[in-house]
Amino acid sequence: MTPTTVVFDIGNVLVDWQPHLAWVDDLGEQGARDFLARVSFDKLNFACDAGARFADAAGWVANPEDAMRLAQYVERYTRTVPDKIAGSWDILFALKDAGIPVHAITNWSAETWPEGLKVHPELGAVFGTTIVSGEVGVVKPSVEIYRLLCDRAEVRPEHSVFIDDGLHNCLGAKAAGMDAIHFTGAEALSAALAERGLL
Repeated sequence: MTPTTVVFDIGNVLVDWQPHLAWVDDLGEQGARDFLARVSFDKLNFACDAGARFADAAGWVANPEDAMRLAQYVERYTRTVPDKIAGSWDILFALKDAGIPVHAITNWSAETWPEGLKVHPELGAVFGTTIVSGEVGVVKPSVEIYRLLCDRAEVRPEHSVFIDDGLHNCLGAKAAGMDAIHFTGAEALSAALAERGLL
């Protein structure tokens, strides 16, 4: 079935997210990346995307200095999302200009989402419906979050195509009944949407 609605992921599809930038001024490029690896930032961040708080996550970090650094993440969050992915925004606006409904599902902490909007306020207005995982307590690739988007946006999953840079999240969307496009760059995305008659 040809999709009539497009659902975007945001991080690393529309906005370049580089969490190490929160600490690069203190630790340097490699030091900041080593810190992320040392505290298992990806796992702690995923828990916060699901509704946990970064202050609580910091409590699980054994080293006191590292715990203090992690607790600074929310106040430093704006440093981590400095740039838009320009080609993806061009596609988004082309879809809107063509009258295609666009929505979003993002794994994003409820604490850092408002900070991200300070840098990219367009994110708060450009979508018909936006599901922020930290606000609803459900994360991709759970099929529940895709179904929640469809319920709130009043669209059928089989009429929707989901775009994400994570293959696992694309698989979750497919399991929920959506079409999915694995994002690898704006040019390939444009071609994939054109194949579906959306561009």
